Amino acid sequence: MRIVDIREAVVPISSPIRNAYIDFSKMTASVVAVVTDVIRDGKPVVGYGFNSNGRYAASGLLNERFLPRLREANADSLLNEAGDNLDPRRIWATMMSNEKPGGHGERSVAVGVVDMAVWDAVAKIAGVPLWRYLADTEGDGTADDSVFVYAAGGYYYPGKDDTQLQEEMRRYRGMGYEVVKMKIGGASLDEDKRRIEAVLEVVGDGKYLAVDANGRFDLDTAIAYAEGMSQYGLFWYEEAGDPLDYALQAELAKHYDGPMATGENLFSHQDARNLLRHGGMRPDRDWLQFDCALSYGLVEYLRTLALLPDYGFSSRNVVPHGGHQLSLNIAAGLKLGGNESYPEVFAPFGGFADHTQVEDGRIGLPDAPGIGFECKQKLIKCLREATGT
Repeated sequence: MRIVDIREAVVPISSPIRNAYIDFSKMTASVVAVVTDVIRDGKPVVGYGFNSNGRYAASGLLNERFLPRLREANADSLLNEAGDNLDPRRIWATMMSNEKPGGHGERSVAVGVVDMAVWDAVAKIAGVPLWRYLADTEGDGTADDSVFVYAAGGYYYPGKDDTQLQEEMRRYRGMGYEVVKMKIGGASLDEDKRRIEAVLEVVGDGKYLAVDANGRFDLDTAIAYAEGMSQYGLFWYEEAGDPLDYALQAELAKHYDGPMATGENLFSHQDARNLLRHGGMRPDRDWLQFDCALSYGLVEYLRTLALLPDYGFSSRNVVPHGGHQLSLNIAAGLKLGGNESYPEVFAPFGGFADHTQVEDGRIGLPDAPGIGFECKQKLIKCLREATGT
């Protein structure tokens, strides 16, 4: 078997929404198709990948470094020992050849796009959903039959008032989500407290509401928000400060007893390890949000998950950022704590299979081979049209 073609395209995911740090008016995503010579149902098996929201398309890196290395590689060097499937680790090593250690920035996004497509193809060639493939080859042979998901939204939007924010959260509740998430830090503390209290009128209890500052705060502001929000008993307080400011995170833990969450902007297992070593994260209550699609893909993610027990954490502490189907498969197959969901933003990349429904805050998984992109019609149409496959 062989990889016969690798195609890359850029797709806009622009939106007028903003969080505390950026707006999404010019946001783009990379899309990759890995085409193989394996035939299923009369058609070549194609694996698809895209980068998670919040990071721009990585076309330059893909086309200048990572895709040429794969195209120039000996085809057999990218296969497993049996020669009957692709080997994600060998493909990853080929992409990362001649790369210096460190510098875990946008190159991790480029590698992650291809890695997603490779795992999609691998599971399709094996004829099983990726969650099942992961449970059997990387896990203990068992998988969760449903996954906890929360609805992420509550963005700042031109003209959006508290009533509209409440209506948005009511829609999420009506879809079956129990926990919802909203943005903070893009307004004053008093304004954000008012917005939080407006959402609490809808969800009824702080344990159903998470808040996300998107790394906006310095230490003093982070502590002021911690003190201002401590009365609410929130589901979590997310990414208060810069993702690499582990000292800030550790100090904040001394001022906030409630659960905290961070990690979505850490793109390597080394950075994840530094968070666990130095960030003051507490295994009994805190959450880790590493996003596979942004952090060199699943090959690297498996290294990150392997670190957790050394610091008192388990895979159940991990609820990935991104709201994409790859993380949903990982969550089920490797027994993570859950997954983010974007019911109303970042279409068509956000959300899950068309026929699945959220019930009591949990969602099941499709039985389709691979990641399941084919079960989300608008997404698979976008992927196919963008890559011409």
